[in-house]
Amino acid sequence: MTRDNTTRRRFLATSGAAAMAAGLAGCTNRLNSVRGNGDGNGNGNSTGNGNDTDSDSDGGNESEGDENGNGVPALETEYNSREEYRQAGDSIDDFEDLGPWEVVQGSGEADTEIAFDGSQSLRLTGGEGENIVVERELSDVDLTDLDLSFAVRTTTPDKITINIRVVDSYGSERIYSLREITYRTPDVGWFRSSPGVFEESSIEPMMNDIATLQIQVLHSMPEAEVWVDDLRAVPTADSGYVMLSWDDGSLDFLEKASPLHDEYGFNAVQAVVPRWSEEAREGIMSTSQLKERQEAGDQIVTHGRHDRMAEYESEDELDGRLKGAKNWLIQHEFTGADFIVYPHNSYDATSLEYISKYHYCGGFNQAGNVNTTNVHGFDPLALPRTIGHDLDIAKRCVDLAGAYNQCTILNFHEFSANNTMSEEDYEALLAYIDESDVEVITFDELWKMRTSGN
Repeated sequence: MTRDNTTRRRFLATSGAAAMAAGLAGCTNRLNSVRGNGDGNGNGNSTGNGNDTDSDSDGGNESEGDENGNGVPALETEYNSREEYRQAGDSIDDFEDLGPWEVVQGSGEADTEIAFDGSQSLRLTGGEGENIVVERELSDVDLTDLDLSFAVRTTTPDKITINIRVVDSYGSERIYSLREITYRTPDVGWFRSSPGVFEESSIEPMMNDIATLQIQVLHSMPEAEVWVDDLRAVPTADSGYVMLSWDDGSLDFLEKASPLHDEYGFNAVQAVVPRWSEEAREGIMSTSQLKERQEAGDQIVTHGRHDRMAEYESEDELDGRLKGAKNWLIQHEFTGADFIVYPHNSYDATSLEYISKYHYCGGFNQAGNVNTTNVHGFDPLALPRTIGHDLDIAKRCVDLAGAYNQCTILNFHEFSANNTMSEEDYEALLAYIDESDVEVITFDELWKMRTSGN
């Protein structure tokens, strides 16, 4: 696929999508339910048939062993995927020596109390209207066919973008961008990001002759505080990839989108709320309909209770709800039970610890603008995705995925929601994907690439 530099936006010194994303992110609150909980505010009052299949209890008939028949996963994971795949690729900078780094804007200093690996990290701070920029020379490092992965932590996750900018000896640049971190808690601890390319100069940089590497923190808050550590190089993928992720198990997908998916041969990821499907909630696919979609090739993963995990009152409640939601998928033989989509993009350090007990991969950090990832270096439980509200942005995601062999995860709910493009635009998007140099994948395929390195 030929790179079309005319479609790329000029690099701005502010995170332009922040305000829009705040209004779009997360799942649509459903107030027209026929029964059950799920008002989106954590109010869990079941008034249905009393069959609380997604409760704090064990749920009965638990899965045991490594895997059930027909590829259905076990209830608990064999290992903590975040620990198992904590450090991908090869080290570029471990931040044990900050001598090579220069502060261009804002403030930067060593922090010996907070570190992802080793004895210290780089702490970056900036006040209102002050972006943060630090840089270092980067000689004798060949980044050809490589992408970047780094550990990051922040106490100010709202309205923020973190960029890695590389510049070659002739001034050509490439910018990798984690566009926004929109979880709704002050600090989820460390997570690894392997952001995709957001843009580059009209003349492609010589990746075997990089002269400068720059870390940028762009924000529109009273202050920003970010720690960075363990910068690594990871292999670029062999192809570009698109994941089409639908939250809530909407009938909109079944009735309007699935015929198009079947026509093009594109599988989707359905993140379902077990209780909603079990209780035949209005506008939601039933369990039997979800099974039909699994047989058609879609992957059914969990969306939990559809309330905010970061706001659970106790760890026992968190564990019980995660356990119950996954066990429902296992009981109904959904093979995607090892994967999870966080309701309302809400999670924190504690919930990540418990999520790793039941799931290998999921997320997300969500943005209203292009927010892509490399397939070999991301944190297994902190994947980024882009809200599928705008056709042009979605097309740009596809273009970048194809041009730089990265993965774009596009998220949808229902066509009447403001966080989902129209039915006509969605049909145009699928046609565009079909003509592009990308592959449509599910969690299974993405996870195989993350764990195998190819």
